[in-house]
Amino acid sequence: MTTRRNFIKNTGILSALALTPIQKIFAEMEIKNLMGIQLFSLPKMLSEDFVGGIKMLSQMGYKELELFGPFPFSTEMAHKSWAAVTPMLGFSGSGYFGRSIQEIKSILSDNGLKTPAMHTDLDTLINGMDKLGEAAHVLGQTYVTLPAIPDDKRKTLDDYKRIAETFNKIGESAKKNGIKFGYHNHGYGIKPMDGQIPLQIILDQTDPNLVFFELDIFWTASGGADPISYLEKYPNRYKMLHLKDMKEKKEFSGDGGNASQWIPLFSNMTTAGDGVLDLKGIIKKAKEIGVEHYFVEQDMVASPEIALKRSLDYLKKEI
Repeated sequence: MTTRRNFIKNTGILSALALTPIQKIFAEMEIKNLMGIQLFSLPKMLSEDFVGGIKMLSQMGYKELELFGPFPFSTEMAHKSWAAVTPMLGFSGSGYFGRSIQEIKSILSDNGLKTPAMHTDLDTLINGMDKLGEAAHVLGQTYVTLPAIPDDKRKTLDDYKRIAETFNKIGESAKKNGIKFGYHNHGYGIKPMDGQIPLQIILDQTDPNLVFFELDIFWTASGGADPISYLEKYPNRYKMLHLKDMKEKKEFSGDGGNASQWIPLFSNMTTAGDGVLDLKGIIKKAKEIGVEHYFVEQDMVASPEIALKRSLDYLKKEI
C-alpha cells in the first residue's frame, strides 16, 4: 500500500484544489507532520549542547531540520568567511557542530527527526557539489540551498543576470549528483533597480527544472513585496518556506542591499502569530501551489525554548 508520503508525492499537493475530500485530509495530515525549523534559530544553544537542543526541538513537535554551514567538507573560503563573522555572532558552531556526519544521522534518528535541506555557501556550491551530494545522500537531504548572494555579485542588473546563469549551472551539477539546488531570498533584489526587479530576473532566467526557491516571508515583506504575490506568480518554483512574523509593517530604509539595513529590522521579527503578516493567507497559498517544506526561522531568537514552541503551536493550527 502506498504510504501517505508517497501518496502526497504521487498525487501532488500542487493539485490540492482538485483533490477529493479524503485526499485533502491526507494532504493536511502530511504537511502538519513535516513542520520544520532552520537551525540558525538556536545556534548558540546547539553550540553549547547540541544533543540537548535537538532533543528539545523533537519534544516540542518539530519533525524536520534545515542545517546551515559551513560543514566539514565546505571550501576553505567558506570556513574563512565564517571565522570572520563568528566573533560578532557570539557563537562558532555550524554544520555538524563538531560531530561526524554519522553521529548527526544517529542523533536525528534517535529523536525522530529528518533533515530534507541544508543551507550552504556559493563557493561550495560551485566547487564542492560532489561533496555536498555525498553528505546529502547520507542524511537523506534533497535540497542544497544558497541563503544569500555575496555582496559583490549583486551590484548591477548584469550581475543578477550572471548569477542566474551561475544558478543554472549549479542546478545542473546538483541534478547530476542526485540532489536539487535552491535559492533563499533575502531582502535585497526585491525593490526595482533601473526599472527591473532583480529577484524576478533570477526567477525568469533560471531553469524551472534545475533551480528551486525558498521564500523567506519576513525579508520579502521587508523589501516591500507581498509573499503571496510571488507564490501566485511563480507556482511550482517555491518548494520551501521560511516562516516568521513581523511586529509591525516596516521596510528597509533603502534597497535592502547591505547589513546596515538588515540589522535594524532583526528586532522587528517575532513569534509566528504575534505579528502583522498574513500567515494564514501565505500558508493557504503555499499549500495550493505545492510548497513541500515549512521551516520556522527566528534568527538567533532569545529564549528559543519558549519562542520556537509558541511558533510551532500556532502554525500547527494553521497548516
